[in-house]
Amino acid sequence: MTKNATLTLADIHKLAADILLAHGFSEHQASSIADTVTAAERDGCTSHGLFRVGFYIAALKNPVANATAEPVLMQGDSSVVRVDAMHGFCPRALQVGLPALVDKARSHGTASLAINNTYNIAALWPEVEMLAEQGLVAFAFTSSNAYVAPAGGTKPVYGTNPMAFAFPRKNSPPLVFDQASSASARGEIQLHLREGKSIPDGWAIDDQGVPTNDPEAALAGAQLAFGGYKGAALALMVELLAGALIGDNFSVESSQHDTHGVGAPLGGELLLAIDPEHFGSGNYLERAEFLFEQILAQPGTRLPSQRRYDTRRQSLEHGVEVAGVMLDELERLKVKG
Repeated sequence: MTKNATLTLADIHKLAADILLAHGFSEHQASSIADTVTAAERDGCTSHGLFRVGFYIAALKNPVANATAEPVLMQGDSSVVRVDAMHGFCPRALQVGLPALVDKARSHGTASLAINNTYNIAALWPEVEMLAEQGLVAFAFTSSNAYVAPAGGTKPVYGTNPMAFAFPRKNSPPLVFDQASSASARGEIQLHLREGKSIPDGWAIDDQGVPTNDPEAALAGAQLAFGGYKGAALALMVELLAGALIGDNFSVESSQHDTHGVGAPLGGELLLAIDPEHFGSGNYLERAEFLFEQILAQPGTRLPSQRRYDTRRQSLEHGVEVAGVMLDELERLKVKG
């Protein structure tokens, strides 16, 4: 087995992009996906970093998946922007749609971006962080394949259904959080399986509805929402926002489209952007910092995203250590077929 290696961010981007290009992804699709993979590795989010390259490639087994799709932007006079991803991958659709969303938010005060017909395998925090860096308050929602049982149930209906939020800060990177409505992300269970580790209590049940610490049994059974019925209610909310509202798949429908069971959700993403300047408060940044100070005054506290930013600084200075098992997997992926 290959030893762990430290790679620069440029190395990681090139490695991911080259593999995707070898499998038929267009330059735009490959580069945008490599951007999100690199950002995840940079910030220590390994479950959404190079680990995901294989998922993008496996998604092409689905008949409608389009590795060369060029998204179509649609907008009128309202505050709503739409992007048809044309069965391509969400990072490229975001590149096409986010500038228009920013312009609409500046003009209307609030705006939304609905992305349809997209494979979404990435985390949500990069897009809300980018919006907050431009001074906007941002939300993002997307469903996935059906992995999570409803409260009291034993069979998957919801996806892990993440949601993300970002708020701009004064003289600091934005406050950002990105969390699944499930007790864990799907990728975390898959990483536990890869590494031969048990999963914590409360993450999942097996196919008989019995709580399990076995990642393999968990993947065959159902994940659980965090906080019981409260997390399940949030999962339901995301299904309605990223499915019914924007006219795209629910998680159970996405699973049906995933013909080879590769774990590549096909559906939509909804983003909301708010320009605080339209509210006329003037001192919203100072008010937010006052709240953050109250939180951080207590020993042991930290703000969401602080750990990512700390990791980011280390990665920019020293590079990223990539596990040997991951490098071996990427080496195998370099060969198409």
